[in-house]
Amino acid sequence: MKEIIQLANQKAVTKLKNAQPFWVDVTTAHEGIGLDKHTLLHSGSPITWERMCGPMKGAVIAALKYEDLATTDEEALKLASSGKIKFEPCHHYGCVGPMTGIISYSMPLIVVLNQENGNKAYSTFNEGAGDVLRFGAYGKNTIKRLKWIETVLAPAMKMVAYHSQGINLKVVIAQALNMGDELHMRNGASSTIFIKTILNHLVETCHDHQSLVDIIHFLTTNNDQFFLNFAMAASKSSADAAHNIEHSTMVTAIARNGVDIGIRVSSLGNQWFTAPAAEVEGLYFSGYGPKDANKDIGDSAIMETGGVGGFAMAAGAAIVRFLGAGTYQDALNHTRDMYEICISESESYTIPNLDFRGTPTGIDILKVVETGILPVINTAIASKEAGVGMIGAGISRAPMALFSQALYAYADKYKIMKS
Repeated sequence: MKEIIQLANQKAVTKLKNAQPFWVDVTTAHEGIGLDKHTLLHSGSPITWERMCGPMKGAVIAALKYEDLATTDEEALKLASSGKIKFEPCHHYGCVGPMTGIISYSMPLIVVLNQENGNKAYSTFNEGAGDVLRFGAYGKNTIKRLKWIETVLAPAMKMVAYHSQGINLKVVIAQALNMGDELHMRNGASSTIFIKTILNHLVETCHDHQSLVDIIHFLTTNNDQFFLNFAMAASKSSADAAHNIEHSTMVTAIARNGVDIGIRVSSLGNQWFTAPAAEVEGLYFSGYGPKDANKDIGDSAIMETGGVGGFAMAAGAAIVRFLGAGTYQDALNHTRDMYEICISESESYTIPNLDFRGTPTGIDILKVVETGILPVINTAIASKEAGVGMIGAGISRAPMALFSQALYAYADKYKIMKS
């Protein structure tokens, strides 16, 4: 059985590593993934309205007003709790969303094609800083920005995707890792590279001067995380290619909804293994502390699933000061620990600080249980109050209960004796 698992894991991790994610299009949620107007997607594993955390409920209010299904906050709350709105995880539709992850009918989606495998993945556009839906804001300015993204930014970016004939996101990620990004919380280099890559296409295809000015201002002002959503869709398309491989014990998704954290495993289909979401240990902005924080939230742990983020902390060692995660040596140690629970190392994503060693790639539930080493996740800290926004940053750990549950399910499926 050990040899069968090893062969299956090599197949899965090769699919993950050999993926070729290209940004190829922009679509809408109803056109691209068939979302109806009364279905909202959210980050993490399945959750009901009643169990949702404050930021996610705030984002739901924003989405219902954005879709003109409600005109006031009170109407939105009544509709959300009425049973007329269906809530589904982004992952069930091939999507990923940062923080609350809310996706609705009209929202524009980035389309990423894994050219090696032929599968697609989707994400929304990053909204920038401030009172944004992903942190649960639902005021007039939040809705106005979402409408601007839909009517101005998205059509322009669609033209960029067509004019460029696709942008290789793997190249951007690989270069950014060598420039100090870890690609989850530190995206300054990747966003800069990406904007430089698309700028000529944008100028050549966007013929309305004011729209062009507004778009460039949006891309270059307080928006270092702009590339994160593209990177998340790239990692999702890569991980999905490695899903549903018989006998593989490799993790293909980690996701948090602010209440629970869940994982999916390649050979175990679409079953979620869940546990209470972790508290985030980190550094808080002035005036905030642990009592103000929501538990870990967002689909962005797809970055760690793909071998970057917290797994590549040694590449972006400066991030430890922002995360309150210790010293330069701690950054190296976090990455070195992750090699112990992974199947392989990337040939494309390398870490200069470790003599260009490839990032640890392909989390193995067996190795997590055997070693007791838990996957590290770099993350923003959201306020537990809807709309307050980001109040710090830090690291969390995917709890052992996830991997123990998955291992028991694996043993049941393959009739392995449990001890």
